[in-house]
Amino acid sequence: GRRRGNNYNVVSSLQLYATEKDGPEDVGFESCSLSDAGLIALGDGFPKLEKLSLIWCSNISSSGLMHSPITLDLQGCYVGDHGLAAVGQSCKQLEDLNLRFCEALTDTALGIAACAKITDVSLEAVGRHCKSLETLSLDSEFMHNKGVLAVAHGCPSLKVLKLQCINVTDEALKAVGTSCASLEFLALYSFQRFTDKGLRSIGNGCKKLKDLTVSDCYFLSDKGLEAIATGCKELTHLTVNGCHNIGTLGLEFIGKSCSLLTELTLLYCQRIGNRALLEIGLGCKLLQALDLVDCSSIGDEAICFIAKGCRNLKKLHILLTDLSLRFCDRVGDEALVAIGKCNSLQRLNVSGCHQIGDAGIIAIARGCPQLTYLDVSVLQNLGDMAMAELGEGCSNLKEIVLSHCRQITDVGLSHLVKNCTLLECCHMVYCPGISSSGVATVVSSCPNIKKLLVEKTKVSQRTKRRAGSIISYLCVDLI
Repeated sequence: GRRRGNNYNVVSSLQLYATEKDGPEDVGFESCSLSDAGLIALGDGFPKLEKLSLIWCSNISSSGLMHSPITLDLQGCYVGDHGLAAVGQSCKQLEDLNLRFCEALTDTALGIAACAKITDVSLEAVGRHCKSLETLSLDSEFMHNKGVLAVAHGCPSLKVLKLQCINVTDEALKAVGTSCASLEFLALYSFQRFTDKGLRSIGNGCKKLKDLTVSDCYFLSDKGLEAIATGCKELTHLTVNGCHNIGTLGLEFIGKSCSLLTELTLLYCQRIGNRALLEIGLGCKLLQALDLVDCSSIGDEAICFIAKGCRNLKKLHILLTDLSLRFCDRVGDEALVAIGKCNSLQRLNVSGCHQIGDAGIIAIARGCPQLTYLDVSVLQNLGDMAMAELGEGCSNLKEIVLSHCRQITDVGLSHLVKNCTLLECCHMVYCPGISSSGVATVVSSCPNIKKLLVEKTKVSQRTKRRAGSIISYLCVDLI
């Protein structure tokens, strides 16, 4: 019969994956035995193929790589030097090449991407042969300025540059700033010999830069960010991670000059203070995402600036330490399971959230070891299992409010105070499952107890004598 007219030879993108026994465990595809013969057939059958992905197809070698796509992903393939030489000869229009985990490559290959043993010789070949290259991702401790200089001068169309090369200095970044005017994405990781001079060159030359990441670049300062803010008016994404010499002033420059900024991520930036986010709030009206992690000088005032100025904000990630959901009737265990992943939480109030039970508080107990204050009053479904988990996981607990929790008994209370020896304040009025025995357990197990609220009828004479005047049905401070 006559075949239907499907023009498969116009396919422009093809992805092939493999997970053989010696491949990575997390790729999640069935075993694939694609070899050079199959790849050659693909090249003949799909002459217009522009994007080819061969992730972890370890049976591919040099003879199969005679096709000419624009984007080529060979991650985990055992292509060797001859294979990359074939790529260099055949793929003259290559714009994006990924050779991560290609351990067989040496300097005689046309090297690129995250191949740990690549040196300057490889990148010199890239600069000579791949004039259309747009994306370069390189992680190599053997790389020096010479290789990056070759790419900067030889690949003027470069748009994406990701570098983690501890031996590269300002000289290489100056070349990028001078020659790569089309650069839109720049990521610099762990640069130990890179200073504001290099970043100033980027600001002067890369006027189209939209996305900048600087991570663990210890010699960068506010002057470097000033150069970016002054020169890169199209910046939309900025990530500053662990650059300890960048402070408030640098971010103020960004806020004043980069009005198109939509995403800002600040990680482990101890010197960036509230006024930085004042300027962001005033100048970056398009901001949609703000990520703050371990920025100890940023507080409530900064968040208020963002709330007032950035009305388009859709995503806010902060290091959560204090959360109150008091009498939020629709909040249940599922929400607390998510909150339990925030291990920085120190204070939590879920009083009156009737849908919360043991599962939610157990998630908090297991995920929030720094918890010091907890109010679970008026939770009718909360029982002893949650108390036992809190005792196991939250040994730093100093204040707890259990009032009107009808399912908690002396058993759960004893598990709680067994390990929470730092407990200073406990409220447990109108808990019918807690008796005078439970009150006595709290007094005897918590040497730091300073305040206790409980019905007078549940305080035995022996407990009164033992505790003196510090305990009654009223909230009495220790003297």
